[in-house]
Amino acid sequence: MKSPIISRRGLIQTGLLGLGGLALPLNALSQSNASIVIVGGGFGGASAGRTLKDLLPSAEITLIEANANYTACPFSNLVIATERPLSAQEFSYDRLQAAGISIISARATSVDASGQIVELQDGSQVPYDRLILSPGVDMRWGALEGYSQEAAERHPHAWKAGAQTQLLRDQLVALEDGENVVMTVPPAPYRCPPGPYERASMIAHYLKTNRPRSKLIILDAKDSFSKMALFQEAWAEHYPDHLEWRGALDDGAVSRVDANLKTVYTDFDELSAAVINVIPPQKAGQIADAAGVSDQTGWCPIDPLSFESKLQPKVHVIGDATIAAPMPKSAFSANLQAKVCAFAVARLLSDLEPIATTLANTCYSYTTPDEAISIAGVYSNVGGQLSSVSGAGGVSPLNGDKAVRQAEAAQAAHWFQTITNEAFG
Repeated sequence: MKSPIISRRGLIQTGLLGLGGLALPLNALSQSNASIVIVGGGFGGASAGRTLKDLLPSAEITLIEANANYTACPFSNLVIATERPLSAQEFSYDRLQAAGISIISARATSVDASGQIVELQDGSQVPYDRLILSPGVDMRWGALEGYSQEAAERHPHAWKAGAQTQLLRDQLVALEDGENVVMTVPPAPYRCPPGPYERASMIAHYLKTNRPRSKLIILDAKDSFSKMALFQEAWAEHYPDHLEWRGALDDGAVSRVDANLKTVYTDFDELSAAVINVIPPQKAGQIADAAGVSDQTGWCPIDPLSFESKLQPKVHVIGDATIAAPMPKSAFSANLQAKVCAFAVARLLSDLEPIATTLANTCYSYTTPDEAISIAGVYSNVGGQLSSVSGAGGVSPLNGDKAVRQAEAAQAAHWFQTITNEAFG
């Protein structure tokens, strides 16, 4: 019998192979010289660009990204715990440019959907035949009383990798032994559902190893979370004296932050700590609002067949910004949604209708620097509705021995190398 790890890997490979059915007939590239603009250079945007260039080699593919390099969120929790350098998270766009994709290093500020034009911060305009937005997430400043952009410079969220990652790492290193850390977790949805709990594991590992009299307290607005039983099993084994989790029923929901006093408040309690990691409520990145593709929820409704916006024609949205449940907001999801969207855009530009396929997601979480757990899902977009494929996917086994957990950590490292090479290599 195959192990659960191998079985889940097989499911993911099956899901990816489902993309083969989207291939274009060789004589269908009737508008292969079209102008396709992509805004956002993360896993979604970069993967969409590379896939489109393979499908439509004569098309004009333009990627607009404000940052000169991309800093990846997956594996950034290892950076915070001093197990990995931040430089290992950074990727350039040089090879996308070498592949024939035009890179515009500027911030897109608005979209004229009727005129099919992206407007940049410097006032210049970029026309498109089809537009793909991969805006990621922004924080909902003010949604948590007292937590603002200014407050984030004192109590980092580190939910966008880069300077905030380094800031939280530096604060953790500066912690005196015996001083505590508080992490706050918002209600769903937010980027990477298991992410806070992997981070908690890595911070607890750092404290256990380097500040043994210190403790992490997690204040969570929820009473359950992704891979909960697996995380709690790992915490009981590795961090019984260094990690405490409080759910909503245990007064874990934070209602206010006082950045000056280094204090967070719940309905019935207040906690002060030397280091406070506030993960705030989130929404689609700013360009989604400016393009008119986000709704009252702050997220972007899409057609699951093509990832075309339900609010603006010829504008597609992929990745964390989308309303794509039951698919989670993850790098794996963004990468695969980018491919499905790219195939759909190529078909639409070739006067062909998008067709249904199978999508998948897998998410690895480290519980120690050399052990990991995972969850996988397979999804269908038949009938224009995203739904979980019954009986597919799964999670790591409870009571797994060290060899199983170490094997998953090795698979996680291989996955990260593969996805970054595919998107940026």
